[in-house]
Amino acid sequence: MENKHTVESGETPARQTPSPGARKPHSLRPLQNFWYFALPSAALARGKMKAIKLCSHSVLLGRTNDGKVFAMRDLCPHRSTPLHQGQFDGEEIQCHYHGWKFAPDGRCTLIPALCAPQEHFGDRIRNATFPCREAQGAIWVFIGDRDREHLPELPLVPDIGDAQPQAYCAIPYPLNCDHTAFTFFDPAHVAFVHSSPFIRRRSHTIRDKVKEMKPVGLGWEVKRHPVPPDNLFYKLFGKNATTGIQYLLPGTRIERVEGEKYWAVSVATIASTTDEETVVHQAFYWNFPYLSPIKGLIRYLINHFLHEDRIYAIKQREGLAAQVPFMLIGDADAQIRWFQELRQAWLYAEAEGIPFKNPLTAQTLRFRS
Repeated sequence: MENKHTVESGETPARQTPSPGARKPHSLRPLQNFWYFALPSAALARGKMKAIKLCSHSVLLGRTNDGKVFAMRDLCPHRSTPLHQGQFDGEEIQCHYHGWKFAPDGRCTLIPALCAPQEHFGDRIRNATFPCREAQGAIWVFIGDRDREHLPELPLVPDIGDAQPQAYCAIPYPLNCDHTAFTFFDPAHVAFVHSSPFIRRRSHTIRDKVKEMKPVGLGWEVKRHPVPPDNLFYKLFGKNATTGIQYLLPGTRIERVEGEKYWAVSVATIASTTDEETVVHQAFYWNFPYLSPIKGLIRYLINHFLHEDRIYAIKQREGLAAQVPFMLIGDADAQIRWFQELRQAWLYAEAEGIPFKNPLTAQTLRFRS
């Protein structure tokens, strides 16, 4: 397969690209009309609610007494008081300021200050809600303006049914959604940032690599290949273990490792809180029968891995403040260019009201990592 991204016609190998921090405001914002990971299911008990920031929206998540999840704007439409400061009895949310009550579907069910014949005013009041669904141990919220009868499918992990994650953690990043997503498909940083002996036996070592890529749906996938020999985690799968990876809009990395007997799936997905801050959610699913007693250690290692990236995100943010164009060089940075192309294709399709078309083509990348 021909590599079309190493050096393009009329360009130098060291191609300069405007930093996402220096783009027009609309391209900084999280992509609309996508499902975003909001919370792990285990974090929201029955009869409880939790406030989060998601794509700059104030969102109140709740779980009713019968186990159903919902998402509502975390503001009372009366005087803009945050509803999470009020009470939730598992059936209705009551604002603590004037006692207004709201059902999970946003209907106002009570305005205590009104008397006859004004009490019917509440029948015409609804608080804004967001589509909210739950699957595979995760609560997802849809951000966008699509007709609720024609929403896309949840971005579920294939071939694991409704399995729950055995390990999960979340790390906030002080970067916009673009730069946070770049860490998912930046092979060149791994040897210099992720140097834990639990992850890599020989830190700061790099090897020649050849990866075959092809477009899929909302992104691209790395053709299944043997696992890296210097990663201790992959030793758990025994001989002949292979791995395949998908990268998808709006910012998701799914890796499935398969051995002769066991498998594991790692899902990392981003959810912007504001235009300049993002949370990375990482969940692991596996069928190893003997790992359950050490879930705490696995969560620690996942958190440590993500924290290493976060340290450099903090350092990078200092430099990004200068809004100087950055460079994307050769095959090592090709996937960052692909992600930018996908984002622009999505924005174009949304603006024109046409179906999204994946602009990528099959490629073979050669780099050192």
